[in-house]
Parts: sequence; structure tokens; C-alpha cells
Amino acid sequence: MSRPPGRTPDEHAPGEHVPGEYVPAGYTPGSADPRLNRPVPERYPQIRATSGYADPRVRRTGPGPGAGTEQEPERSAMLTARLVVAMTVVTGQLWALTVATNAWMEGRTAAAWWCTGFSAASFLFVLLAWRIGPRDR
Repeated sequence: MSRPPGRTPDEHAPGEHVPGEYVPAGYTPGSADPRLNRPVPERYPQIRATSGYADPRVRRTGPGPGAGTEQEPERSAMLTARLVVAMTVVTGQLWALTVATNAWMEGRTAAAWWCTGFSAASFLFVLLAWRIGPRDR
């Protein structure tokens, strides 16, 4: 086997064919480390074409028993109710802000102040509901 002068067999440029090295047809190595340029089945012999769906080592799929089920349904219901109340209040406040802005631009300041009062009252309602709610934090 001949090699370029001044180089050992382990020193070759990426993509350069080293005489005596097995390279499958159509395979172009991309690493400077020659041991990484072997085909996948040679690098990882434990991985077979049937690994995963027909491998006898795989006994169960999924995260395990009990995963994904609600452990505290009362807490979940309470959090969902809080979320619904908060979304309703935010929607109401956005509506009041829109109506107040339109009324203010049209010169109807009394209606604008009523909408501003509604927005403040809804904020106080949420603050009160948060203060009297159970402490689960």
C-alpha cells in the first residue's frame, strides 16, 4: 500500500480515500475522525432494523401506569374555575375600555366614567376573590 509521504495511515483529509479502507458505494465521509466515518450498522451493531417495534427487549410503551391521570380533581376544578373567572373579567375589562374610549372620543364623558368605574370594580372583584380563596400556593 502506498501512502502520501510524511503522513501516517490515520492522518488523512476528510473525504480522502485511504487505500485498504472499506467504503460503501456512494458513501462520502464527513468527519476528520476516521472511526466516525464508518456506516451506522458498524458503529452501532446493537441497533437493528427492527429495533423499537419488534425488539423483544421492549416490553411496554408509554410513561407507565397512572401517568396523565389527575391526582387531585378538586384542585383541578378550582383552578379551572379561577381561570374562567379571570378570563371573563379580562374580557369585560377590554370591552369596557373599548366602550369608554369610544364614548370619550364622542364627547360623552359620563359614559366613559361609568365604563372606567366598571373596569375598576371588576378589578376589585378579582382582588377580593383572590384574597378569600384557599391558599394552595
